[in-house]
Amino acid sequence: MEGAEDYVNERLDHLGLVAGVCHEIGLATWLDTQEPGNRQHVSVGTATVAMVLNGLGFSNRQLYLVPQFFANKPVEHLLGPGISAEMLNDDCLGRTLDWLYAHDLTKLFAGIATRARQVFGIAAQQVHVDTTSFSVSGEYVGTQEGEDATVIAITYGYSRDHRADLKQWMLALATTHDGDVPLYMQPLDGNSSDKVSLLAAITTIQRQLREADGEASIYVADNGVYSEANMKQLNQAGVKWVSRVSATLTEAKTLVQEGSGSWQQSADGTVHWFSRELELAQGPERWVVVYTQESLARSQQTMQRQVGKAQASWEQKCWHLGNQRFACEADARTAAQRELKGKPAWLEIQTDLITYPQYAGKGRPRKDAPPVSHQWQIVAAVSVNQEQVAQEAMRKACWIVGTNILEPTTLSDYDLIATYKGQGGAERGFRFLKDPLFLASSVFVKKPERIMALSFIMVLCLLIYRLAEVRLRSRLAQTQQTIPDQLHQPTARPTMRWVFQCFEGVELLHIRSVAGTQSLVLRLQPMHCLVLALLGPRYERLYQISS
Repeated sequence: MEGAEDYVNERLDHLGLVAGVCHEIGLATWLDTQEPGNRQHVSVGTATVAMVLNGLGFSNRQLYLVPQFFANKPVEHLLGPGISAEMLNDDCLGRTLDWLYAHDLTKLFAGIATRARQVFGIAAQQVHVDTTSFSVSGEYVGTQEGEDATVIAITYGYSRDHRADLKQWMLALATTHDGDVPLYMQPLDGNSSDKVSLLAAITTIQRQLREADGEASIYVADNGVYSEANMKQLNQAGVKWVSRVSATLTEAKTLVQEGSGSWQQSADGTVHWFSRELELAQGPERWVVVYTQESLARSQQTMQRQVGKAQASWEQKCWHLGNQRFACEADARTAAQRELKGKPAWLEIQTDLITYPQYAGKGRPRKDAPPVSHQWQIVAAVSVNQEQVAQEAMRKACWIVGTNILEPTTLSDYDLIATYKGQGGAERGFRFLKDPLFLASSVFVKKPERIMALSFIMVLCLLIYRLAEVRLRSRLAQTQQTIPDQLHQPTARPTMRWVFQCFEGVELLHIRSVAGTQSLVLRLQPMHCLVLALLGPRYERLYQISS
């Protein structure tokens, strides 16, 4: 019919924000320039952006369902002209994963992360390094002789997910202190040791940063990296480090036990600490013993539970001991010493011996009858030394942060504590990657090489997510504006997950007629327009808003 119009509705949602970050850092272009001669119909860079869009779509679709994910999405609008959902099939994405694996995943990610930090102006003065594990189902036989030695081993190991029954692989991740932006990733064997992998990660990151921008960073890690050999190697390499010190070290136990008569505290009184400089085999270090009001309260609650259970257990043990009779005093005292081994220091047990004479014959003995022998019984009373309980609670509430930065003028004790607490940034990144709605909540690829490549996609999704979050929060702070949070309260520090949810329902309507095609973005609200304006013109164009 003349003048008839055709209407096509597509779900844009928050995917324009994700695509905007990918375009701003030039993700697809940078990857495609790594191998200019690649003649894949959907380029490696475009396919990678498609997997990032799928991952941050929070639809929990595996790779073979990516075409289904894009079926009602504006694919050409997000990825470029000529691209359709059918082209993004598992064959295309599988070849892309193979290409990524063949081009050194860690090096590729370092190049993208460096480019992203330069574009978004994110410094790497403090870098937090950590590892985690991802459980998988399947056999995943080990590498055979003659196969690629760089392939990780999917095997059993210590599971952070408490799934010791499943094989796993591990991931090393490094993030910036400001914004928790990832700048390093490395897939690892399922049974990798933190003492080895964390040291290798710090060494590699240091080299990458010096090659990129020459920044002298402080590297922060958990006590998994702390050992005499590792600290000596880092000191010799000129690396400035901050690490939690293992509480099992003799020097650490001694320092916490000695305590201090001059604890310092923060302005709000919630953090308490004292510091010492020590000459150790690996070199001089500054150790800061710390406890917070929260850690002390937790420790006291834990101790009270332990005290109640231990007191009941030892009272029962003493009752059973008291029901025994011994032929001589030496046997009784030996039994008491044997049974009371392992008693907590804060539990006091007072023992007394009662003697029972034994007479010959049956029945009641005569008054003047002499006993033929004696038996001994142990009577024990259990009590709790509350002063020692309080001391033990204080000891358990303390932890030690160590560093080779000796001058407090360079990094004060309080700043040292705050720097270590920023280690939660890497852990938040792991929680993001393990989210049930995320792409990699279930890994359904058979080849370890593709698992490694998929880990690259996972951390790339985290990078894009964090970049958008850092940009939005910084612009809100600069302009002193807010957006409503989940409780309809104003916030200047929204999570991008919440922002993504706010964009649900935004659609792109195409009206096709003889005169041409017109595209309209539907259901944009004032809050959406504010977010897009703060992120920049590139993002406004994706939602067809004119500045």
